[in-house]
Amino acid sequence: MKRIALFVLTNLAIMVVLMLFLTVLSAVFGINFNIGGQTLNLGALAIFSLVVGFTGAIISLLLSKTMAKWSTGAQVIRQPSNAMESWLVDAVRRHADKAGIGMPEVAVYEGDPNAFATGAFKNSALVAVSTGLLQSMSKEEVEAVLAHEVSHISNGDMVTMTLLQGVMNTFVVFLSRVVGYFVDRVLLKNEGDRPGIGFFLTTIVLDIALGFLAAIVVAWFSRRREFRADAGAVTLMGSNRPMINALARLGGMQPGQLPQQVQAMGISGPGGMMALFSSHPPIEQRIAALQTAH
Repeated sequence: MKRIALFVLTNLAIMVVLMLFLTVLSAVFGINFNIGGQTLNLGALAIFSLVVGFTGAIISLLLSKTMAKWSTGAQVIRQPSNAMESWLVDAVRRHADKAGIGMPEVAVYEGDPNAFATGAFKNSALVAVSTGLLQSMSKEEVEAVLAHEVSHISNGDMVTMTLLQGVMNTFVVFLSRVVGYFVDRVLLKNEGDRPGIGFFLTTIVLDIALGFLAAIVVAWFSRRREFRADAGAVTLMGSNRPMINALARLGGMQPGQLPQQVQAMGISGPGGMMALFSSHPPIEQRIAALQTAH
């Protein structure tokens, strides 16, 4: 619950700061980012939509490592204190060198079986594994999971997801306000100097409805990206068997819940009835893809 509240409050804070910035920008440069009067300024609306759409996503990306450590309680291994920590660091280093990226930070957190990678830059990312994963898998299986997470980093998945989310956000903001303007001015015949209730209600409803559609698109891409990371793990490991075994073991477990901001970068995630919104494809499909390709 604390993690969900933190995610919501962070995004609310970003939006408040952003709106204050746009208010100041409007006052200084005379740019009207609000939709008022009889004319819809599409240029100003496009700028507004781009700023709103990308700012939150980019800030979340830049803060991703800090937020992930805070929300999971992950402890970065600065200096290995035991054989397991030494092995983890060495395994990640081998995969990072083979993938051609800088050495990520390696962290361990308390929790059920799961792992994730995050960070804004390929050469300064974070790979974290749970104690549950370390306790329930063989070293070869854990190493396959680490290879999967390193593949996410080398593929640039964190940045790609941020850009996609920014594009989706931009379209949601832009389209909802265009339709809101149409409803207010054309259907409800509001001839006042300021937007009417029709604009505000339509915008709120469409922000929610289009937001769900955007989430489906982002989740679809996330599922495609998981197959690529699985294939990347096979390349780094030199065999498909360790990744297949790791996925099969995960399929018999209850995957640990991750904070929303890093959930898409985990090794496993929710499915079932909400499959359209799931960031991960079913384990069975991932195993089948590995068996078919290799």
